Amino acid sequence: MTDFDTQLAAELAALAAAGLRRELRRVDSAAGTRVRVGGRELLNFSANDYLGLAQHPALKEAAVKAVEQYGAGSGASRLVCGSLAVHHELEEVLAAFKGTEAALSFSTGFAAAQGAIVALLDKGDVLIVDKLVHACIVDAAKVCGASLRVFRHNDLNDLEAKLEWAAKQRSAGSGQRSARILVVTESVFSMDGDLAPLRDIVELKERFGAWLMVDEAHGTGLFGERRSGLVEEFGLTGRMEIQMATLGKALGAAGGAICGSRQLVDLLVNRARSLVFSTAPAPAAAAAARAGVAIIQSQEGETRRQRLWLLVEELKRALIGAGLPPSAVRAPIVPVVVGAESRAMALSGALREAGVFVPAIRFPTVARGAARLRFTVSAAHTAEDLIELRGALATVGNRQSAMANA
Repeated sequence: MTDFDTQLAAELAALAAAGLRRELRRVDSAAGTRVRVGGRELLNFSANDYLGLAQHPALKEAAVKAVEQYGAGSGASRLVCGSLAVHHELEEVLAAFKGTEAALSFSTGFAAAQGAIVALLDKGDVLIVDKLVHACIVDAAKVCGASLRVFRHNDLNDLEAKLEWAAKQRSAGSGQRSARILVVTESVFSMDGDLAPLRDIVELKERFGAWLMVDEAHGTGLFGERRSGLVEEFGLTGRMEIQMATLGKALGAAGGAICGSRQLVDLLVNRARSLVFSTAPAPAAAAAARAGVAIIQSQEGETRRQRLWLLVEELKRALIGAGLPPSAVRAPIVPVVVGAESRAMALSGALREAGVFVPAIRFPTVARGAARLRFTVSAAHTAEDLIELRGALATVGNRQSAMANA
């Protein structure tokens, strides 16, 4: 091997020794409630397709029609000739869905977060984030040049202290414009499934003259009367500057979006580098997302949501019965924290042998010593799926007991 490969091999070996090396798993089927991996069909409790829309006939039909009309790709960036009618139609639907003046779609949620934060903040500004925000927010903080402050997870007292510090920094500044203070949190946290205290965060940011960006990746489609997210559920529409949505979870498609004022969207069109310098999202994905929004807002969307919550409770009962008590939060993300990476890997492997696909979540996705199995539920799961999961959990539990007594 060359010196290049030798050094990389040493890094990979170190990851493996720490129980942190990852590998891509080839899935030879649609990523539905059952997946085909390694020649076996496995019951899947790991996807974020919360409402089961990824395989919905309406989304498939919309995607096929978009390919027939616009082709497989968009052909260019949005500012060249890639801003297709289907993108604008999706953005109009998203803005109405989220209760904002405008929306702007991106190829991924990661690109949406990066584009917005880097466009809005610069050196001299302050970015304050919850400790458990998604990696895309953390990476954007590194790129934008703003001073980064992290508050303890959902800790309002710590957030208030950080805002007080930022306000003092702004008063002492001498730049051409006053320093901007942006607070970023998720509405439903991706690894723990708990909810942000959004009402209190909004009151704090208003008191200190800060801006607020809420990542609704795991809340969109699940909360609120119109199912637009936790912002709607808490009656806060219009009281935060930026709503971020992911189109690849409950919406069943792919991509990301920023929703807010017309001025916000117009500025992002000019300054969001992840939009300006990227080929526009695939037409099929945009059309599928538009169809997903329509279903979520329909009676079918409500029926699917109600079914999802019933299945979440059934999953929790199954885990408790297996001696794996989950968190008590109300979300389709049901984590079982086991601590050591090795134990999480062992449990994941045992479940896979028993026919259930639930990958282990390890550092750096979660903190060291907080490795877990992250169960997720879809409205497309059946009662029989939960019965099968109970059986697999019992099998794994019996194996674990046998090994402990050997």
